[in-house]
Amino acid sequence: MDVNTHQRIDPGLCGRPEILGEGLARVAFTALPAMAADDRGLVHGGFLFGLADYAAMLAINDPNVILGAAEVRFTAPVVVGQTLVAEARLTETAGKKRFVAVTVRRGEDAVFTGTFTCFVPEKHVLDR
Repeated sequence: MDVNTHQRIDPGLCGRPEILGEGLARVAFTALPAMAADDRGLVHGGFLFGLADYAAMLAINDPNVILGAAEVRFTAPVVVGQTLVAEARLTETAGKKRFVAVTVRRGEDAVFTGTFTCFVPEKHVLDR
């Protein structure tokens, strides 16, 4: 399956797709030193969110998909050098609205979970 959305994403910042299928995606990255929020290497949560969001977009894989809302939980800290894997699964479709469940793991341990509410408009959001 080809990537049809978010084609200009930097894989170093948002992850590299490993699995892409109908309603599902797995994306991975290794936390970079530039992602550190402090001298101890704690990774800023925005980078975890970006990884999870990208996985959600790929689970839908429509060129026009956009994020409308997210309910998330950060469940464990991440430090520079750790490899993370985001798994996203489309759970519900209601018209143009899509709900995607995402879990980000470090090995077997979940570090982030969330439900992303996405929309698939007929045309690109900037063409309104």
